Amino acid sequence: MSIQLSQSLLVGVCLFSSSWVYAAVKEYHLNIDEQMVNITGKPLKRITVNGQFPAPLLEFEEGDEAVIHVHNKLKNKDSSIHWHGLLLPGLMDGVPGFNQFKGIKPQSDFTYRFKVRQNGTYWYHAHSKGQEQDGLYGTLVIYPKDKKPVAAHEQTDRDYVVMLSDFHESSSDQIMKNLKKSAEYYQNERETVADVLKQVKRDGLKSTWQDRSMWNQMRMLKTDLSDVTGYTFLMNGKTPEQNWTGMFKAHEKVRLRFVNASAMSFYDVTIPNLKMTVVSADGQPVKPVVVDEFRIGTAETYDVVVEPKADHYQIEAESIDRSGFAIGTLHNEAIAQTHAIHMPKARPRALLTMEDMGHGSSGDHGKMDHGQINHSQMNQEKMDHSMMKHEPALMDHSQMNHAGVTDYSQHQAKSDSKPQQQMDHSAHVAAKPTVDDQEQPVYGWANASTPAGHKALQYSDLKSLTPQKDTRPAERELEVRLGGTMERYIWTINGKKFTEVEPLQVKYGERIRLKFINDSMMAHPMHLHGMFMQLENGQSSSDMPNKHTLIVPPGKTVTALLTADELGEWAIHCHLLYHMSSGMMSKMIVANVDGNQAATTPSSPSPAKQGDSHAQH
Repeated sequence: MSIQLSQSLLVGVCLFSSSWVYAAVKEYHLNIDEQMVNITGKPLKRITVNGQFPAPLLEFEEGDEAVIHVHNKLKNKDSSIHWHGLLLPGLMDGVPGFNQFKGIKPQSDFTYRFKVRQNGTYWYHAHSKGQEQDGLYGTLVIYPKDKKPVAAHEQTDRDYVVMLSDFHESSSDQIMKNLKKSAEYYQNERETVADVLKQVKRDGLKSTWQDRSMWNQMRMLKTDLSDVTGYTFLMNGKTPEQNWTGMFKAHEKVRLRFVNASAMSFYDVTIPNLKMTVVSADGQPVKPVVVDEFRIGTAETYDVVVEPKADHYQIEAESIDRSGFAIGTLHNEAIAQTHAIHMPKARPRALLTMEDMGHGSSGDHGKMDHGQINHSQMNQEKMDHSMMKHEPALMDHSQMNHAGVTDYSQHQAKSDSKPQQQMDHSAHVAAKPTVDDQEQPVYGWANASTPAGHKALQYSDLKSLTPQKDTRPAERELEVRLGGTMERYIWTINGKKFTEVEPLQVKYGERIRLKFINDSMMAHPMHLHGMFMQLENGQSSSDMPNKHTLIVPPGKTVTALLTADELGEWAIHCHLLYHMSSGMMSKMIVANVDGNQAATTPSSPSPAKQGDSHAQH
């Protein structure tokens, strides 16, 4: 089948142009430059937009025609802006090497023009090397027409963006160089001899020896939750000491639009003593879920509604490696603000398990009796060590044998039983030992040490507010395997990095299942440009939530349905910046086809020549 992509894109442009005159135009100018910024007390050169770090908030109403003039004032760097989560023509998506977009040359301009077809909380960021980390990111809020929420439970008196990000004193280029030197360059929170002695006291010498031998054989660290440390965590560009504050009046309802605009960080978010009602995920409305906390992955967004009863609350977003917090405040404007920032006590740092590696049972991380695991009797089909690259403290994830990995997402779809929660990145089971008991370990990537009796958001809680329009079963399944070689810090999709991987070919209108299989020990927030996926989370086909970013936990499988209803070339990639930059990215081509011949080649230059400046440092 021959691909008619160019013709289809031309038709789309014509239709787009014809509708231009019927809508209100909302226009912005964004000037990308480099300036000295002082976030941590040390002046550093970073990217600014209109002189701001981070970039400014952009606001639209659904139905607007967006006209955004971007001026690249960088002296010697191409730049770009991607509108994360927005439905728009391929050329306007802003990824160099895709849809004939070539990026924005130094001292050049580019105008993005598109009709705003949705509402919700989104964000924008560079898709050129590490510029996202260095400051080119901001929030984008699209209000319903006339700013009136459709659903009564979404009507609030105040509306605030809460953008979470991570700031590093090293530039993105230097961070990448350090990771290339050693994948463990930033792993400074390793277990100590004291931790080993505690384990012996708790589990006995034999069990401890077996456990340590297993991890040593794999040359891996239980503490490898984050590739990069040394971040200062920001809330709306402010450090905890600077204390971003949102004001309210008594009896008001407040909408908080949480955006994780970090380069590499996951957060566990809570507002102590204040319930949050989740009303939107990735900009798409969901049926309300009352929670005490939620985990937000890189590039995800969640909107929550709160009803403050007291005069003062502290918003706390803790990184999952427990290295720090982003802190802010909600405060009654009628009361003098006398509260100082209280830096919370860090929750216990979780330790990865064999289950996080795709081995062992699907039991509750927090409840597993790890002292009783006989590693010498584990199914070797699930752990083929002969396939591993035994570099010092490193591992070739792409070579792991995951024949025994359970397809958790399929399990969810077929059962209402509790095991469906085990695939959730946010399925935080309360740790059996209390948070205060530091002698007891906390096991499992998904374990956030949620206090007993508190509700943490789970993927399985998400239910679309309105029924899905397309409830067809999938016509076929596309497998997306996530792996990498730690030796050279290369991350892959289907065993190949971006410059080598074959694009995914999809027929326009086709209903497919995307099956994300994580063969690595790291969680990957997988983002699809241009379209929303329907997460298979145990809900009926009409109730599945829309997501543009899916967290695929270590050693797990997550599936989603997709209606390929947007023509063009769309990036699909891990949104951990240095994973994407090291190769964990592919291209999905959606095109009109005839049914006579199989499409074997993309309609644009080979992947090795596309987006190199974007995907590779």
